[in-house]
Amino acid sequence: MLRKLKNNFEDMDKILLIIMFFLSIFGLFNIVSASSREAVVGMDKSVYFYFYRHLIILIGGLIAFIVISCVETKHYYRIVPPLFCAFVFLNVFVIVNGTFTRGAMNWIPLGFFNLQPSEVAKPIIIAALALLVERYGKRVRSPKTKHWNLIWIFCGIGLIIPALVFMQKDLGTTIIQLAIFGVIYLLSPILPKEKWKIIGGLGALLVVFLLAVYAYKGEVLSQKQMDRFNYFNPCSKYAGTGYQVCNAYIAINLGGLNGVGIGKSTQKYSYIPEAHTDMVFAIFAEEYGCLAGLFLLLLYAIILWRILMLSSRASTIRGKYMCLGVAVYIFAHIFINLGGMFGIIPLTGVPLPFLSYGGSFTLSLIASLGIVQRVHIETKRYKLKF
Repeated sequence: MLRKLKNNFEDMDKILLIIMFFLSIFGLFNIVSASSREAVVGMDKSVYFYFYRHLIILIGGLIAFIVISCVETKHYYRIVPPLFCAFVFLNVFVIVNGTFTRGAMNWIPLGFFNLQPSEVAKPIIIAALALLVERYGKRVRSPKTKHWNLIWIFCGIGLIIPALVFMQKDLGTTIIQLAIFGVIYLLSPILPKEKWKIIGGLGALLVVFLLAVYAYKGEVLSQKQMDRFNYFNPCSKYAGTGYQVCNAYIAINLGGLNGVGIGKSTQKYSYIPEAHTDMVFAIFAEEYGCLAGLFLLLLYAIILWRILMLSSRASTIRGKYMCLGVAVYIFAHIFINLGGMFGIIPLTGVPLPFLSYGGSFTLSLIASLGIVQRVHIETKRYKLKF
């Protein structure tokens, strides 16, 4: 067993591994500062309350990372289908019996750890779509075989969980899951003319679905979600929809190039809600400065570049699309989180990779990187054989 772990470590992508560990450890200590006010005032706990909770989550993520990196992806054909069905059920359960948090009903309370099925489902969706592309790619590419049923199955697998998450009023997670499906769909072996026919069909189904939601609930988006689209010039709406983003601007401006110093943020004291989760970059930029922020973006760019390179070199079709899906997943989180904070897009409240506190997201992220490393291990060993 130890020999197998050692061999796996030797065959991993070291650059990706080092950055993952560095950002995970840095994010852990950054959470102490960003969450200090919430822990002491909001929770009446020790200043290290969120630090210890996140540490336990990271340990759990590390165990999941090691296990996933040891499981050959060919076994996913037996593992992923029951997992996918389980998370479809869990997302239905959340709609019926879930707990409301920040306007979305997407949590299952489990004592110490609150499970967010929509978050953990992301790597499972990626794996399921990749397996379908590998198994049925040649058939959907051939104009001589009947394959429309396979295309609709592919679309159903990719869209059923996002539809359920939308009903949970979690718009940010819905968008990310749709982005994962959309990119894999557009780059799949499906013939181009059939892709456009499917897009038209899905557009019609979307209209029907939205009309059904409106008929059942009397609205498609909640008022809170609608208010987020009013994101232009946030500081002119400081008392309303622009409060969070405007205070993020203030925090980044106070940080300047070099920051005000570790633990010396003023905006985390009642000015910025969710300072240790969705808005953590603003506190990071205030304390460490814009130069550190640019360095963080550089590390994100290297992560995405390494994953896309692994995708292009993968020895299997499933590995190629799994890496592609993980790259889209991470990029979508970065773009939506920072885009909302900078006022480029509506603020939808999704975690920032490695820096934000969050159990389900952290486990999902590290598990996804475990899949990427497994693909790299198999690719490296495949090349050695030939």
